[in-house]
Amino acid sequence: MNIGAKVYYDISTGDILVNTGERSGDVKVTTIEEDFEIYDELTNKNPELIGVLQLEYGIDFFDRNEGGYFNKIDLETLKPFYLKI
Repeated sequence: MNIGAKVYYDISTGDILVNTGERSGDVKVTTIEEDFEIYDELTNKNPELIGVLQLEYGIDFFDRNEGGYFNKIDLETLKPFYLKI
């Protein structure tokens, strides 16, 4: 099974709080509620103030290979804002 990354972000700033990364193999799909219990960066946050973007498997990997990464979500398009390194 291949699972794309889930990106949790602050809905007022677009700042990324958690990028779960993509996973493959014998992995479990987690719910948003489970993620709020698993990730320390989310445990004390109000879920109503946090957005989540589910990326397709391979999207995050491709962009890193191209020399870029994302550190924010564009709040107008709700897509990752990529920076070139």
